[in-house]
Amino acid sequence: MRKSAIGLIVVGAAASLALAACSSDKNDDNSAPAGGSSTSASSSASASSGSGGALDGKGAKVGIILPDTQSSQRWVTSDPNAMAAECKKVNLDCDIQNAQNDAGKMKTIAESMANNGVKVLMITNLDSASGAAIQQEAQSKGITTIDYDRLTLGGKAALYISYDNVAVGTAQGNALVKCPQVAGKSSVTYVDVNGAPTDNNATLFKQGYDGVLSKQPGWKKADDQSIAKWDNAVAGTTFTAMLRKTPGINAVMVANDGMANSVIAALKNQKLNGKVAVSGQDATAQGLQNIMSGDQCFSIYKPSAQEAVPAIDAIAQIVNGQTPTTTGTIKDTQTGQDVPAILATPIAITKENVAQPINDGYTPKDQVCTGNFAALCSQNGVK
Repeated sequence: MRKSAIGLIVVGAAASLALAACSSDKNDDNSAPAGGSSTSASSSASASSGSGGALDGKGAKVGIILPDTQSSQRWVTSDPNAMAAECKKVNLDCDIQNAQNDAGKMKTIAESMANNGVKVLMITNLDSASGAAIQQEAQSKGITTIDYDRLTLGGKAALYISYDNVAVGTAQGNALVKCPQVAGKSSVTYVDVNGAPTDNNATLFKQGYDGVLSKQPGWKKADDQSIAKWDNAVAGTTFTAMLRKTPGINAVMVANDGMANSVIAALKNQKLNGKVAVSGQDATAQGLQNIMSGDQCFSIYKPSAQEAVPAIDAIAQIVNGQTPTTTGTIKDTQTGQDVPAILATPIAITKENVAQPINDGYTPKDQVCTGNFAALCSQNGVK
């Protein structure tokens, strides 16, 4: 085990705390401002920090800003719900809001949270430039900043909590080559429909799946497009143009389930759904339905609790001047700094284990097992 250190601003005392990153050798008033949706989670009961080593945030105020409600259902229910539950458990006063895909709104929310006395600000940026500006302003006011799910390049966050996003992309690549539509083929024509070019996660996903697909004998990439703001409709029109240009596409590496559904709609228009291998990510209700129907080969399951719980627990430690344990580091390619990180491992979801996100309570059963999908859910092991 090796150790690295980064300065953490401890609010109130305005002092510096060294966050020792014990990592493995593999680097890798709560009112919402106008327009921002808010979830407040607090506990009036005083938890005992000495009882069995239980965490106690002592009611410290924490600001959390999630990115949007369009790109994935996770930002609407899964992550905020998991965060709110853990905030209550460890006695933190958490103000959880959503920027609704608007960088200006995120800045306004962050400023409001700072004025309300938050000690820690955790964000999922919409782009690194706006995220870094928000973090720098917060840091100037003595607020510790944390990156959640997406690294803010140039932002100098004290801690990064996410899934190993290169591993997410690698899992996508490995799953795509095993899809029944392409498995064993000597020649495969495929295209990439990537996430937003401003999202560092999309870059890391692409690094992972390109690393797999570029090494597959007989696989030839016909097109490669990034979709601004992860816009599902734009993904659909972009893929339609790809398909018109290259009718013989065998596989589509799509970065997430929302865009995959638009790709599937375009394939349906040509009666090609189920005949072309389509990827996804996020284990959304729609994505799981598409897997059960055979229109989508797989998704990537990233249980929110594996990000949200360690993130909130780390915050509880930080506000008490303690040192969170990290699992590795990630390189900020703008500053060259290694950011201490807590990284979780993704799970590929195919027809064989499609019930797992539902049975785990991550993807709501009542959103997946509707209409004709009720029988398919039973057939595929949904409890």
